[in-house]
Amino acid sequence: MEVSAYGVSATGTVYEIGGQRFEVATSGFAQAIANAHAARQRPRCQCTPEGVEMYVARLAGPHGGYIVKRMPDTGCRHACDCASYEPPADLSGLGQVLGTAINEDPATGQTSLRLGFSLTKLPGRSQMPTAGGESESVATDGTKLSLRGLLHYLWDEAELTKWHPGFAGKRTWGTVRRQLLSASEDKFARGDSLRSRLYIPETFFVDQRDELNIRRSAQWLQALSAPGKPQCLMLLIGEVKAIVPARYGFKIVVKHVPDQAFALDHQLYRRLGRRFETELALWGASDHIHMVIIATFGVAETGVPVISELSLMPVTQHWLPVENAFDEQLLDRLVNQGRTFRKGLRYNLPASIPVASATLIDTGGEPCSLRISREAEVDIEERMQTETHQHSHQPQSWVWHLDDGAMPPLPKKRLLTETADLRP
Repeated sequence: MEVSAYGVSATGTVYEIGGQRFEVATSGFAQAIANAHAARQRPRCQCTPEGVEMYVARLAGPHGGYIVKRMPDTGCRHACDCASYEPPADLSGLGQVLGTAINEDPATGQTSLRLGFSLTKLPGRSQMPTAGGESESVATDGTKLSLRGLLHYLWDEAELTKWHPGFAGKRTWGTVRRQLLSASEDKFARGDSLRSRLYIPETFFVDQRDELNIRRSAQWLQALSAPGKPQCLMLLIGEVKAIVPARYGFKIVVKHVPDQAFALDHQLYRRLGRRFETELALWGASDHIHMVIIATFGVAETGVPVISELSLMPVTQHWLPVENAFDEQLLDRLVNQGRTFRKGLRYNLPASIPVASATLIDTGGEPCSLRISREAEVDIEERMQTETHQHSHQPQSWVWHLDDGAMPPLPKKRLLTETADLRP
């Protein structure tokens, strides 16, 4: 059985199932979790002395199989060196939407998403195009996911926010696409499969041009406009190559889709310039920054894809999301020093609400959250720390106060065995 990395422990992890202990790499593990699924038993990850309850979900697709997943909002209860560890949801924007916009059902293994944007365009009604973000796509009350919130959620679920020195040089667009598609399985919005609506371009090869175009056109048929009928919109996730004027209106050129640009009108072009000024400036200033787009789009009767709503997310050369140049500087230092960490994401939260930029998980038995702070945010941060420290599993924190100048030294890297070995 092939064991995925999405929300499950890696090779070497031990689970207790029905009173017996099984290591993931052993031959009897696959049958043990299949039996646990049939008997509705909950495995316990043995990364801590008391163990952490998990659940078994059935894998979608023709090959079937089973997978051990975290119970909702329990990632912070695992040992920080366990592959199932996640920083507390309150350190990022996930805490605002978990349980409201995002609802995971351990009984079925399916996740229901409430979206704050439309995936249907009604006939005869012009849809107001928006540069979907924290203030336009959806109110930031956490009850529905904005476009950016959905992109952040999929990035987290695909574990593209996780970094280990061994990942260097191995994260290609093909890897990013494969992990995002896997992360979208068993996710549903308004009763429809998210995976069926998601278009992520395949890696382009000139000698495969015809086959790639055929598969793309077949997938896009569901979004083709028809007179008098509601139009189904699709979700695009891709890397932006250029945002430029076209002969009529404007267009976004997406990498790995060289034969077909995505059209956008003048109003949407103006809005994205205002809404994503910081992100576009960062992209323009650094050759090492990629720009990821998430957008809803339909296909006109002429066959041209037309964007209805979009959001942008800058990422580093390692596909780690960044908000600004300070965020990029911190991540560059972490990567260059060979650190292991999880990147924090904002989801629906506005820029005025501070979140942890990253959480170090190589500082021994206790992880450490890393924050970037401005003077105006001090009062908000102190209030948030008072609120979050009322809960357990909150890590220690490190803060870079920008008004103080240079970045302070990072917490030291320590092996778990240098402090207290939490494994039984």
